[in-house]
Amino acid sequence: MTAIALDPDFTPIAERIRDNVSRQGFMNLVGAELTELLRGGCTLAVTRRPELLQQYGFFHGGVTAFLVDNATTIAAATSRGQAALTAEYKLNLLSPADGERLICRARVIKPGRQVAVVAADVFCLCNGVEKHTATALASIAMLNQELS
Repeated sequence: MTAIALDPDFTPIAERIRDNVSRQGFMNLVGAELTELLRGGCTLAVTRRPELLQQYGFFHGGVTAFLVDNATTIAAATSRGQAALTAEYKLNLLSPADGERLICRARVIKPGRQVAVVAADVFCLCNGVEKHTATALASIAMLNQELS
């Protein structure tokens, strides 16, 4: 049974989020995919392409930062169905992201009416094994409006 089946009130929220994400030009430019969405969490992933790499062949740190920024905001929005914006995040790059796919999993630590605290971990898929490449903690400003 899926998370949405267990939480039918989440279905319209998930649909609005997926619709909003599909309209984000930068998501499309980078080629990022929303691969999992549940209340209080989401997963974004991007497949390795030359345009996303830095000079040594690793995923560029900006790609990691983008995934963290977007995934933490999406995760916060799932909690209450509210629009959200990143207020700040602290990103620690743990090791070079040198695999075939970059995966960011975000989860709400503390939902709030005005600010949500969200954690994210980024992994690089290397020959079928996930390598932890970054971790982050974000403060997400909850806007006083529903998702459009």
